Amino acid sequence: MVKYKEPLELMGVPGSPYTRKMLALLRYRRIAHRLLPGSRHSTTVEPGRYRPRPEPKVPLLPTFYYLNDNGDETAECDSTPLIREFELSFEGRSVIPDSPAMAFLDYLLEDYADEWLTKAMFHYRWSYPADIAKAAQMLPRWRNITATDEQIAAQGKKIADLQISRLRYVGSNEHTRETIEQSFIRFLELLDKHLNLFPFLLGKRPSASDFASYGQLSCLALFDPTPQQLILERTPRVYAWTEVMEDLSGYELLENDWLAIDELPDTLIALLSEVGKVYMPYLLANAEAVQSGADRVETTLDGRVWQQNPFAYQAKCLKWIRNEYQNIDEDQKSPLAAVLDATDISRLIK
Repeated sequence: MVKYKEPLELMGVPGSPYTRKMLALLRYRRIAHRLLPGSRHSTTVEPGRYRPRPEPKVPLLPTFYYLNDNGDETAECDSTPLIREFELSFEGRSVIPDSPAMAFLDYLLEDYADEWLTKAMFHYRWSYPADIAKAAQMLPRWRNITATDEQIAAQGKKIADLQISRLRYVGSNEHTRETIEQSFIRFLELLDKHLNLFPFLLGKRPSASDFASYGQLSCLALFDPTPQQLILERTPRVYAWTEVMEDLSGYELLENDWLAIDELPDTLIALLSEVGKVYMPYLLANAEAVQSGADRVETTLDGRVWQQNPFAYQAKCLKWIRNEYQNIDEDQKSPLAAVLDATDISRLIK
């Protein structure tokens, strides 16, 4: 039974980078969809307009709904496996490269955007006064546009207090601040150089990793004041790319739009080297802490102390990356292994 049929139904809000990621992907793939209000309390805000929906195991946005084999409505919200499920349910305009080796690099870069760049997104939004103030004003309004100013103030404070308290899980603190910001600046500069040669990460058509990067940048470049100013001043090309990525429904494809594993430009190798420099050692340290039951991740990243609470989900991310690599046929692994060795990522898949 096909799990997903058009029109897809999802719940999300503009301030969610993963909602923006998935909406842009659906537009590009020309998959009909309906965006439901992002408040799980919409049935109580205006009773009768929206029917009750099931809750996912972990209530995150966006949440997609489908009928399972028993005909029961079910909710899912993990964007990476959802993208792969959509590949099976809908034909055409794939966002996964045909080459298994390139598909692995796409998976790795998507995970880097979803799980490492989001540290920068959370850090800037909930560490700087101007960013906190804007988010506290806008996030509750997206959920209830007719709320009074008094309601918005109270809800905004509640949201801000909650998100600031969660920084310890994301990894933003006095020990990690400089590492997060310097890594983000390097990413911007590396992406800027790559976009001077190719319009997308893996060539001349967008992949899942492009939409993941766009999702985080939709906040960092287009919404949050502090990183927005940084991007406009240092890498305006990245700002423009972020706006272009929002709607690629009219972008047409040609043969050989994907890069081949043996023709990767130096700019992409440099981006992968950044993954090897910061995200790879973080994933390994976090997985070790989770496995040992430690109450803190302690390691050195980019020559600085890194301390944060262990994150069990990102230990699973490491396992899934390794599974993706193991599923590649042996004859495809040789050129890929050379790339992973050159970018210091090879330890990630051992």
